[in-house]
This record gives sequence, structure tokens and C-alpha cells, in this order.
Amino acid sequence: MAMKSRFFSRVVTTMLLWLFFLLSLAPLLVLGTAKECPFPAIFNFGDSNSDTGGLSAVFGQAPPPHGMSFFGGPAGRYCDGRLIVDFIAEGLGLPYLSGYLDSVGSDFTHGANFATAGSTVRPQNSTLRQSGFSPISLDVQWNEFYDFHQRSQVVRNHSGIYRKLLPNDGNLHKKLLPKAEYFTKGLYTFDVGQNDLTAGYFSGMTIDEVVANVPDIVTQLTNIVRYIYGLGGRNFWIHNTGPVGCLPYVLERVPVLASRVDEVGCATPFNDVAQVFNSQLKDAVVQLRKDLPLAAITYVDIYKLKYTLFHEGQKHGFKQSIRNCCGHGGKYNFDLELGCGGSKKINGTDVMVGKACDDPSKYVVWDGVHFTQAANKFIYDQMVGGTFSDPPIPLKMACHRKN
Repeated sequence: MAMKSRFFSRVVTTMLLWLFFLLSLAPLLVLGTAKECPFPAIFNFGDSNSDTGGLSAVFGQAPPPHGMSFFGGPAGRYCDGRLIVDFIAEGLGLPYLSGYLDSVGSDFTHGANFATAGSTVRPQNSTLRQSGFSPISLDVQWNEFYDFHQRSQVVRNHSGIYRKLLPNDGNLHKKLLPKAEYFTKGLYTFDVGQNDLTAGYFSGMTIDEVVANVPDIVTQLTNIVRYIYGLGGRNFWIHNTGPVGCLPYVLERVPVLASRVDEVGCATPFNDVAQVFNSQLKDAVVQLRKDLPLAAITYVDIYKLKYTLFHEGQKHGFKQSIRNCCGHGGKYNFDLELGCGGSKKINGTDVMVGKACDDPSKYVVWDGVHFTQAANKFIYDQMVGGTFSDPPIPLKMACHRKN
């Protein structure tokens, strides 16, 4: 009897293990039969990692050689070419996003970009010139979106003054603005939080003080997701923050903390804090899924991809990792006072000294702060299939909710 009991117990255990295994595969099996999401628009929020013209429209265009590798000149991006959000748009078959604040040549038919370089989640009590951080924090971007959401439909549906203002094409007001249903069917992308951490370091906070602020930063970020959900947004693609301890603008500005580095020269204190932020953000996304029953929310591990570039860049065709392409002087080809595109008077003549390297595609870092187009393309190519996402869902399937 004892032998039969043990045999029966093993059979039951095996069946339960198989059942558990099949249940764990269920979301993926369902996903395998699901259709791709026909996202008609992208609405983006963030900082310079995804700014396609916001800050340039307000505070002056990012100067040459920004844009050199793709646009042939300045295009509102702090990069030699395209950003991750540009590749996302390409991958979804949509045009590049116009900056909401850019009034020249903008087309918002398929979405809008509310990101601006230097933006933080929490408002900064300083001006751009004082701190380098934008006054257009995430709460301001939310206000812009709220206004855009309401007024775009007023303009689209109005048959009076707007037609008179556009005499050559009475329907132009409809062609340049999104349809109402796009706000529900569109993809909402977020890449923000990095500047909240660096703002703390640059203002003299200790590591512990910066960490103490993380819960509030995460709460304010996720509140914006809740607000957008309240207006009908359903599909969210949220990037965590990257290894800021590998970027020259942090290494040069806070040298005391930057003295503790890993084998490739990345400052571990900064990266450890970024990981704290990412962990709390991921937990908050899990809670959002519970609280917002109709939302499909994807958390993307950008940190891991960027960290790979710094530590295994040569394996992927990059010759330089931390040392940046465009700049002037110093260990990292970076000067805090004279950045990429910067010039100074030499013998009475303005001479550009913040020049670009010969081949940006061989560099991970573009200007000491931002990534090159080649690095952005690598990150996009790795993440688009869902390998670095939670749930592990491809970009084109990101409208399907994880149960």
C-alpha cells in the first residue's frame, strides 16, 4: 500500500507541475493567436531621450552637427540622427512625431510628442539657465496633452472660423489633427525619470537623499498614466531609466561619486540608484495593471540594453563606449562649458570646437549626454520583439493586456 501511495503521489505531483507549466504558457499561447495592434497614433512623454523638437522650439534649435547622420542638419533632436521613438514610429508605419510645442510644419494627424529635453517628472524650482533642467516637467506635459485632447476635436469638428482661416483647403483642420478614436487606440510611450535622479546629484544631494525621493518620483509618473487612462488611453509602453553612471556629463560633474567605477569606467553609485528607480517603477506598473483593468501596460528594460552597449559595445560593432563622438577636450571628449556644436572666439573669429567624430556609427555616446543614432537603432532592434519587456510582448502586440 505504501508503494502505491508513493506512486500515486508522484503521478499527482507530475500532473500538477505540467498543469502549472501549461498555465504559465497560457498568456503566450493566447498572444500567439492574437492580431497585431493597428496603432493609428503615438503620444509620447519624456525628456531629451525622446524629444523631437519641443525644447528647440522654445529655447532655440539644437545646433549643427546635431542631425548630421540622417536629417542632414538640426532636426530638434539631441542626436546625430534618429531617436528610439523615431524607430518606434517607423516600425509601426507612422510618420515621425512632431513636437507639440513646434508650430512650424507640424502634423499631428498620427499623434504628438510632448517630451522636451531636460524634463523631469517632478517640477524643478529653477530655470533652464540655472540648472539645465526644463520647466516643462511631466505635469506640464500632461496639461499640454489634456488641452490637445480637447481642443484638437473642437478644431476638427468646427465648421466656422477654422474653415475661413484655411481658405485653400477647407478640410486642412481635419488632416493635421488626430481622429477622436486615435486617443483610445493609440500607443502612449514614456521615457522619463533620468533627469530627476541627476537633478538631485547636481544640487548636492547625497545618494541616500536621491533614493529617498524615488517613491515620490514614481508615484507622480504613474499618476500621469492614470490621468491619461481617465481620458480613454489604453495602451502604454513605459521605458525604465538607463545607466546614467556611464555618461560623461554625470562622470564629469560629480567627480567624487564618480570615483567608484566598474571595469569599463561606469560609476556604480549612480547606476545603483537607477536600478532602485527601475525596481520601484516596475512594481508600480504591476499595481497599475491591477488598478486599470482595461489598460495594456508594457514595461521595457532599457537599462539592460544600454548597459550592454557600455560593457559589450565592441561585440556589437562599436569602437567607443563612454568616450563620446561630438565634443571637445578631456578624458571623454566632453567639456561641461562647451558642448557639441559649441564654438569660441579664436583670433576674433567664432570657431566650432565641439565637433563630431568622423564616424558616429562607431560610438555609443553622441555628446556626453545622449546616444548616437546607431546606439538607438541597436536598442530598438533588441527591444521591438519583446525580449526585454514585461510582459515579453512585441511592440506591435502591445495593445493586448496581460491577465
